[in-house]
Amino acid sequence: MPARNWRVLSIGLLGFASGLPLALSGSALQAWFTTAGMSLRDIGWITLIGQAYVFKFLWAPLLDRLPLPFLGRRRGWIFVMQFLCGAALIDMSFYTPQGAAVTLAFLGVLLAFASATQDIAFDAHRTDLLRPEERGWGTAFMQGGYRAAMLVSGALALILADHVGWAWVYRLMGTLMLAAMFVTAASPEAPNERPARNFAEAVVEPFADFFRRYGALALAWLVLMVLYKLCDAFALSLSTTFLLRVPQFTLTQLGAINKTLGLAAGLLGALAGGWVVTRMRLFPALLVLGVLQALVNLGYIWLVHSGPDLLALALVVGAENFFSGLGSTAFVVLVTALCNVRYSATQYALLSSLAAVGRVFLGPLAAWLVPHVGWSMFFSITALSALPGLILVVALRRAIDHAELARPH
Repeated sequence: MPARNWRVLSIGLLGFASGLPLALSGSALQAWFTTAGMSLRDIGWITLIGQAYVFKFLWAPLLDRLPLPFLGRRRGWIFVMQFLCGAALIDMSFYTPQGAAVTLAFLGVLLAFASATQDIAFDAHRTDLLRPEERGWGTAFMQGGYRAAMLVSGALALILADHVGWAWVYRLMGTLMLAAMFVTAASPEAPNERPARNFAEAVVEPFADFFRRYGALALAWLVLMVLYKLCDAFALSLSTTFLLRVPQFTLTQLGAINKTLGLAAGLLGALAGGWVVTRMRLFPALLVLGVLQALVNLGYIWLVHSGPDLLALALVVGAENFFSGLGSTAFVVLVTALCNVRYSATQYALLSSLAAVGRVFLGPLAAWLVPHVGWSMFFSITALSALPGLILVVALRRAIDHAELARPH
């Protein structure tokens, strides 16, 4: 039973620590800048703070090559990056967008860098730690913890900001990150941890191994990493600003709905995804769930015309969290299956960083597009943006089946 397995449970708790900083350098920061009266253009540019999530594969080889002198090859890096995340969050609490937007942006970049580096080490730790029979439930627990953290740092943060202000929100979240260091220290150590012997093995071999194993399909896999979650990222790039300014929900209303239905739906979706990938082949799971996570974007069109209707918000947010959780679990199982455990830090960082391209770089495009086409057409475009990824999933059907059954060691 996964509930009795500390290996799986610790992955879920570390998933919480992995997810917590993301919203605080993304949607929560976007809400802070929105309520501070910053322009849509400025808010669009703020989304670029998360570039570290895209380029993290560039320094991932260092984590394979240089283990820290405590807590093993992976956990030492997780421990240090959690401390840096906590420190950056607490430091951000002493500034405001009106008076120190540049300083906040700089600290946001530092937060994103430390968070992305934590993700490199955590993804490798999870990939190395989980046995094949634990992979489905381990991924589900990780997704559940990750989504719970994003809703705490996104949903609960909005409620608290409405009552105690953003400064105390960031101090509280920083304290949670520091507390996560205890979980890291208690997490099991993955077996057969061995650092790379030299620079070539750390930097060149992970990439050479990936292209050698997949040959002509390697580029197709990399493109799929960018395209599969693109529609999700596109719709969410300015969703917080949209909900505050168009239907004109309050921070407390957004937080309350996300905390109740959003949290429940996200956790249920992640766990349902774990169930799905243990009972359905990976290809049909990716295809069906990819279609569903695209269609749910159309629900935001309802909110364009509904005004501050809490039932409409609950249904849209609940559906988005549930189907996004389903699709993400299947996607993470695919990414894990593509990695060679010998180079798991670098290869997982490469693939997952490509998945972050849409989330990081679509903000300025969305900020430019909305004034030209309107919010309803914008959300229609985000749903259509799923088509290239779905077509590529169909084209890679045999390769997906092969990767699912034969993971290299």
